[in-house]
Amino acid sequence: MTIPLEDLRASFERSLRAEGRAAGTLRLYRQSVDFFCAWLVADGQKPTLDNLNRGNIREWMADLDEKGMADNTRKTRFRGLYRFCEWLVDEDELDANPMKKMRTPTEKPKPVPIVSDDALKMLLTTCRGKDFAARRDLAIFRVLIDCGLRVGELCNMGHAPEVLNLDGQSALVHGKTGTRFVYLSDRTVQALDRYLRLRRGHRYASSEALWLGERGPMTPDGIRERFNVRTEQAGIEHIHPHQLRHTWAADFLAHGGQEREAMRLAGWSSDAMLSRYGSANADARAKATALRMKRGDRL
Repeated sequence: MTIPLEDLRASFERSLRAEGRAAGTLRLYRQSVDFFCAWLVADGQKPTLDNLNRGNIREWMADLDEKGMADNTRKTRFRGLYRFCEWLVDEDELDANPMKKMRTPTEKPKPVPIVSDDALKMLLTTCRGKDFAARRDLAIFRVLIDCGLRVGELCNMGHAPEVLNLDGQSALVHGKTGTRFVYLSDRTVQALDRYLRLRRGHRYASSEALWLGERGPMTPDGIRERFNVRTEQAGIEHIHPHQLRHTWAADFLAHGGQEREAMRLAGWSSDAMLSRYGSANADARAKATALRMKRGDRL
C-alpha cells in the first residue's frame, strides 16, 4: 500500500487527542513516526505504509544504535513507533503489528554473530548457475562481503561508469553520512562483470539502479528475501544483510586494518560503533599484537 505515513500520522494524532493524551505524549509519538519517515527517505525509500515493515524497523533501530544514541532515546523512538503500529492495526490499516515481539532497546542486543568463511562459501555455492538470478545474487553477496555496505546503500548503487569502475575496482556509494568510495576484489569485479552482461537484456535495463528484480529495481526487502532463499538452499543458519556488515568490520580489523580506515570505508561518522563492531574478536587481536611485539623477549 502506498498510503503516505504522514497522512496516517495525522489521523493517529487526532485519535490520541480524542483519548485525551497529553501534548508531550503526542509530540513524542509524532517525532517517532517523523524520524522513521526521515530514515526511509535517507535510505532511498518512500515513507509509505508498505515500507513500515519489520525489516526496515530493525535496520532503523540498528542505525540508531550504531550512531551511539542513548538507550532512553532509542527506547522512546521504539515505543512511539510501536504505539503507531498498534493504532494502525486497530484501525484496520495493518493486519498485524510488524513490531510484535521485537525487543525494546533497553535490552542490550547480543553481539551480531560473525558469519564464518565456511558459511559464506556455502552461501556463494548456491549461486553457481549462469541464469540471471544466480549471477545477480552472487554479485550482491560478493559486494556485501567485500564492502560491508548497508542494505540501503546496496540498493542505491548505480551502474554508470563514473560510479561503478570495474577496471579501477571501485564503486561510489551514497550513504547516510554522505558519498564515499568502496573497493572491490578481483572475484567481485568478475561477478559484477558477468551480472552486467546479463543485465543488458533485462526489461528494466534502462533503470539507473544496478540491482534489478522481476518488477524493477530491487528494494531492501527484496535483498533480504534473496538471503532467505539462498541460506535455505545452502542449508545454513539464516544470515541477514547487516551481519555481513558486522563480519566485514571484524575481518578488516582482524587483518590489520586501522580503525580510522574502517570508519572511512564503512561510512561511520562517529567512532561509537568501534566498540560494538570491533568487539567480536578484540581479545584475539590484542593477543596477536602482544605476542607479535614480544616486549619481554627484547629485554
